Parts: sequence; C-alpha cells; structure tokens
Amino acid sequence: MPHISKRRKENEKMTPEAPMEAPDAFKALKKFKAPKFDQSVEVVFHLGVDVKQADQMIRGSVSLPNGIGKAKRVIAFCKPEQVKAAKDAGAVEAGGDDLVTKIEGGWFDFDVAIASPDMMREISKLGRTLGPKGLMPSPKNGTVTPKVLEAVGEFAAGKVEYRTDKGGNVHAVIGKMSFADGDLLENFNHFAETIERARPNSIKGEYIKKITLSGTMTPGVQVARAVAEEA
Repeated sequence: MPHISKRRKENEKMTPEAPMEAPDAFKALKKFKAPKFDQSVEVVFHLGVDVKQADQMIRGSVSLPNGIGKAKRVIAFCKPEQVKAAKDAGAVEAGGDDLVTKIEGGWFDFDVAIASPDMMREISKLGRTLGPKGLMPSPKNGTVTPKVLEAVGEFAAGKVEYRTDKGGNVHAVIGKMSFADGDLLENFNHFAETIERARPNSIKGEYIKKITLSGTMTPGVQVARAVAEEA
C-alpha cells in the first residue's frame, strides 16, 4: 500500500469541494502546505472537443504577460549565417545538417525546436524522432517561422506551448507559486482568453467543461469560470 505523506493528508482536507472564482482559487492554492522549492502553477482545461476530429484539435503557443518564471532550452534549425545570431538570441544550439546529425545521434537536451520554413526539408527526417516527444517544429504552434530570432527569444523566455491530449485536456504552466496573486490571475485570464479564441467552429455544445488549478505538489482547485475580473 503506498505511503501517503502527512502534508498530502492535510492538503486533501483543505481542498475546496466547490468550484471557486479564479482570485479565490489562487488564494486557496497558496494555503496548501508546500514543499521547500518554488512550485510551478499549472492549469488544466477540460474541453468538449472530439480529438479524433482534426479540426477540433487545439494547438498553439502564447506569451503570458508576466512570464512563467522558467527559461526554456531552445534550439534553432537555420542557415549558417544565422547561427551566431540565433545563439545570441538565446538558443542553446543552432545549425542545419550538423544539428540534425547531433539529434540523430541521441542528443535531446532541449525543450523547444525552432525552424525557418526553408529548413523543413532538411529536418523532415527527424519526424519519427522528435514527433513522439512533441518536439517537432510546427507552424501551428509558432515553431516554424521566418522570424527565427524573434521566436528563439520568446520561447527561451518561457513562451507557453499548448495542445489537447487524448482526453481533450489542455495543460499549461502559468507561473510560479511565488508570483503575486494579481500576476497569476493576469496570466490565467490571458491563457483562458487564448483557449476561448481557439474554439473550433464545429463545436456546438459546451466548450470549456472544467478548469483546474494546481501546484506541482498540491491538490487541484476547480475554477468556476474561464475568465475572471482582475484583483
């Protein structure tokens, strides 16, 4: 039988049973007994989409107003003349065929891969390697773009990627527990509005069915509505 920690037991007793407005949900989240590290604050949107339908898949990227408190390791597939500028913009590695070969050899020390459109033919061979890991560049989430340097800077600073999983859920980090409540709320509202705007035209019924906030090691707190008034 798995051991349940004292902190977890105490937190479960403190978990609100009813959904709360977003400002109150963040306050409830910060009342949980916390570990010593600065936890990430995560949000999950359970959507009324049919993920088997291509036009109902939600996918994209967004820069949150207050960042997420975490830098990402970004690589850039680009022409030789752009390599130095890409690294100066924040890429941990940049290149063309040489970078493809490095990844084929088993190197995966990165979180996001950016590519210019003219590099896609060269990196297409990595589809089976990067695709299952969610690392293959795609125009849908802004990682295939002619503005490589701009994208590198944004993703290195913590630009958030999101996509529906098999259960119709969208997960995203929207900050750190140390963030001010107002900053977390602003990030939440911005992300919620982004998800609202991504609503497929083919959805006729309820779109956002459930929203849950949580810390890295806390129970979840349900949010009563998608977009709240800022505190």
